[in-house]
Amino acid sequence: MEMRIGSEVFAIIHLEAMIAVLLLLVTAVFTHSVSDESWDVRQHLSTVSRYGVVKDITDDSFVPSLIPDGCIPIHLNLVARHGTRAPTKKKICKLNQLAHSLQMLIKNATENKLLLLKVPDWLFGWKSPWKAKVTGGELIREGEDELYDLAIRTRERFPDIFNGDYHPDMYKITATQVSRASASAVAFGIGLFSGRGSLGLGKQQAFAVTSESRASDIMLRFYDTCQKYKDFRKTKEPAVEKLKEPIFDEIKDALVARYELNFTRQDISSLWFLCKQEASLLGITNQACGLFLPLEVAFLEWTDDIELFILKGYGNSLNYRIGVPLLRDVVESMERAIEANEGAHPRGSYEKARLRFAHAETVVPFSCLLGLFQEGAEHEMIQREQPLELPPRPPKKRSWKGSMVAPFAGNNMLVLYSCPANSSSKYYVQVLHNEHPIRMPGCNDSDFCSFEVFQQSIVAPHLKDDFNTICNVKSYSNDDTRPELKPKPNKEKSLFHSPPLSSSAVPDPVEGTRVVTEEAAEMGLPVVGLDRKSSPATPVLLKQTVGMGPGDVPSTSPFPHFNFSFHVGSAAPGAGLNSASPSPSLPPKVLSGLAMACPSPAVAGPCPPVVAAC
Repeated sequence: MEMRIGSEVFAIIHLEAMIAVLLLLVTAVFTHSVSDESWDVRQHLSTVSRYGVVKDITDDSFVPSLIPDGCIPIHLNLVARHGTRAPTKKKICKLNQLAHSLQMLIKNATENKLLLLKVPDWLFGWKSPWKAKVTGGELIREGEDELYDLAIRTRERFPDIFNGDYHPDMYKITATQVSRASASAVAFGIGLFSGRGSLGLGKQQAFAVTSESRASDIMLRFYDTCQKYKDFRKTKEPAVEKLKEPIFDEIKDALVARYELNFTRQDISSLWFLCKQEASLLGITNQACGLFLPLEVAFLEWTDDIELFILKGYGNSLNYRIGVPLLRDVVESMERAIEANEGAHPRGSYEKARLRFAHAETVVPFSCLLGLFQEGAEHEMIQREQPLELPPRPPKKRSWKGSMVAPFAGNNMLVLYSCPANSSSKYYVQVLHNEHPIRMPGCNDSDFCSFEVFQQSIVAPHLKDDFNTICNVKSYSNDDTRPELKPKPNKEKSLFHSPPLSSSAVPDPVEGTRVVTEEAAEMGLPVVGLDRKSSPATPVLLKQTVGMGPGDVPSTSPFPHFNFSFHVGSAAPGAGLNSASPSPSLPPKVLSGLAMACPSPAVAGPCPPVVAAC
């Protein structure tokens, strides 16, 4: 049953939220203090929490399994989020806007002859610490340390897996094509293989990190390659914001009364974001975070957590079903490890670890596929792929907290054990979340269960559909089902095959590009085009093609058996189809849709790009 939020429901939610929050905030004034030493705001920053601050927060009621004697770890799967990062360019802009808004608030209050005695000193003249930055989103030093230290602890914990010499076939490291993810993989690898090589005083080991193209990465960026999910998220985001509004409004009213500044709802949202950035990245907890009472922080954290729940977690089955390729890859790696172990393959001839570095949008759905952080009997609903109820509001306890589910460097490890002395099953799987054993309802509420039970109870219910079916992606597997290029009028076709055009007969370059775009798009190929919003001959990429090497064709390509390597460049004036250097592996029909004529030198602006197959 889909979660539907109608206007009547909104009215009820709004009223309930206002009453509940108001009562709880009044109680908080008498029962909490910002200076309470037991309160650490850094543990309540949802997915902006630092790994070292929250990694040891676990379910006290859960007792981890004791690994039986004689069981030896033989393979490890890691799915990790990147480490602590700097604010993105978009967020930096948001903070700069907040600085302007705060100064306007103080200016207006001064003009109204208010004394401003209750306004904290830091608000006067505040400027964003990231004001001068022109780039953002990169892995910062603290994030590097998080992954480096995680690798050291992992190697020490599983010496049987990481005691061999490095080989890329033994230790496969992958990351998304985002710098903070690949940098996290490098930081982890440096820690994992430190002292194992011959480079420098630290005897570092060179190692490989591979990435799939963003356009076709269904393993780690499935949330970005599934159009159905992107459409779902776009339609749900306004409803999520509506759910959060009553909380922001109540806290806004409380801060207006407390500091006598006319804050807006947007100011509260931006101040909460600033609180998270200051506390997590800079260790500052007495400025933006100090504006809020602890229970107000708890409610703000809850708004972040329900957004994570609805758009990335158990709020809709599509959120995690799109992660099926990753789950299947994990299980298949275990099956191959079992085959190698059963075949008594020599040491160093088979894979021992598969290490992946990605994003919260990867870790959260994968955790849901494993059934982590569920309440009570919700496991059966997940097996039926039904949405769960929203996490309870503060001050009630809840399992679903972004600071635990996916903090910076948050991770899931699946360790495969060989237990030859066990009579019931020879292979077992243990799941660790943020390095701690965690309860899995599908494994009888244990963190350790047989490989057969893991396959049947946790994995199998999600494998009934593949990624293309879930995302409604057309897949062409043979020549008979590939789409044919639709014939175009001769007038348009002449754009690709005519001799150089004179300045008196130059066609609309955008129209010419439209033909290329339509034909190539019909065949599932990457294309280039022109942007009407800029100059008439300004080339823009419609899909990423630069740097794609052999084998990097998106999975939806109708020509999976061809090895493509696309390059975007400028052709000489007057160059036509013959200027391309076609690869013999590309059929002529494909090439006819990949090159476009270049206007004569008399046309102002750069020559439109020619897509050449190399």
